[in-house]
Amino acid sequence: MNLILTALAPVAAIVLYIYIKDKYEKEPVRLLLSCFLLGAIASVLITVLLSRVFDTLLPLNDGSSVLQMFVKAFIVVGFTEEFSKYVIVRYYAQPKRDFNEPFDGIVYAVMVSMGFAATENLLYVMSGGYQIALVRAFTAVPAHASFGILMGYFMGKAKFSRNSSLLNLCGLLLAVLFHGAYDFFLFINFIPGTWAGAFISLGIALLLSRKAIRRHQDNSRFRI
Repeated sequence: MNLILTALAPVAAIVLYIYIKDKYEKEPVRLLLSCFLLGAIASVLITVLLSRVFDTLLPLNDGSSVLQMFVKAFIVVGFTEEFSKYVIVRYYAQPKRDFNEPFDGIVYAVMVSMGFAATENLLYVMSGGYQIALVRAFTAVPAHASFGILMGYFMGKAKFSRNSSLLNLCGLLLAVLFHGAYDFFLFINFIPGTWAGAFISLGIALLLSRKAIRRHQDNSRFRI
């Protein structure tokens, strides 16, 4: 039980942080919970299915090469995971009446992302123990949150724009870009020192996420 709580603690902290940052018009808890559960279950299932498709179309052998790791990071992992989250935000959350300002894109995208991260973190932590839980609490879980914020920033704008399709696509591609970059530098660990690239890309994603949150807060239609 303690191991489960340890795995879920960083997820809960980020969910609470985003909920607090939604200053001017809180989203219904039932809808937030629905997005979280869909992220934890549906997006994981979509990811598994897409991964099997890509494994068939883009078989990667056991040899380590930069090109293979690039394909794995950006397509097999980055695209499949972010697309699975995107589908839920786009077709479940975005059409909702409660999605009534751009900041809501960040809120719902993060809820879906944290649902996904919760399932993923439980799987890793239950097999790896407290050391893995500690590492992922400061790396993988915040990474998923930042990818969600960047995606949600554009999806929030898309809801109220004539260029909705383009903006939605920008959100998806930006999340894939940062997710792929983060994983790519970790996957090519056979090249000394490349792991630093993962932390640099994560740092940039977190900085952009802070700016995205502030910009949508400042432009909130509910701000007095």
